[in-house]
Amino acid sequence: MGSLKTSQLGRIVTSRLGGVPTVLPPPGTFAPGQLSLGLGGDEPAMAAPDTAVPLADVVHIRNWLTPAEQNALVAQFRRWALPPAGLRHPRMPTGHLMSVQSVCLGWHWQPYLYSRTAGDTDGAPVKRLPDDMIALARRAVADVALFGDARTFEPDAAIVNFYEPGARLGLHQDGEEPSDAPVVTISLGDTCTFRMAGVDRRTGPFTDVELRSGDLLVFGGSNRRIFHGVPKVIDGTSPEWLDLPPGRLSITIRETGLE
Repeated sequence: MGSLKTSQLGRIVTSRLGGVPTVLPPPGTFAPGQLSLGLGGDEPAMAAPDTAVPLADVVHIRNWLTPAEQNALVAQFRRWALPPAGLRHPRMPTGHLMSVQSVCLGWHWQPYLYSRTAGDTDGAPVKRLPDDMIALARRAVADVALFGDARTFEPDAAIVNFYEPGARLGLHQDGEEPSDAPVVTISLGDTCTFRMAGVDRRTGPFTDVELRSGDLLVFGGSNRRIFHGVPKVIDGTSPEWLDLPPGRLSITIRETGLE
């Protein structure tokens, strides 16, 4: 599998069945009733960015990305999704197929390990994390102004998840990376409920944050390893000008601390 790194559990447990490769609908595919307005003229009006701190060391910036920036990320996602090492449904060690579809950059993640190759599908080398994504993640850390000098942030991996209608993500803890650097999550498309529990529990009480298209969420510090998930995505809430297939796209960029 190449440059394989175990989780903090100290052992590797995977399913022998592997993941299931998937493909995206072509550009211009929209949910029923959704029309593409495009961005050929003036950019659609958006509210000004607005910052909230739902928990200690967790920062939510609404309307962080402009419509043009959002569509540029969707266009990049379409390229990342192509094989080799393309989009797939990851499979849990139990054999359960995750409802989200994922593609990875920098390091390939499958439950619960990192490697430099897509060992659960075609075995191809993982796509590199582009420089512009590294710059975007550093901009995010700088904008939340909570985790020190953003220039010391060294992101080396991104997990890009696409939620088709009906997809969910159970509560989990980012425990595969030794790094304590903050985690940057960008939300595009349909609105979702992002749920957080605690660093030592996955049960309630919960803190729920509504993430809309263009929103930023950064968590680190005392809540770097908080249990979190996406129990609900509201179908048909994606902006009409976003050229994303029906669903939600999340781009989570992190510094793994792996070598």
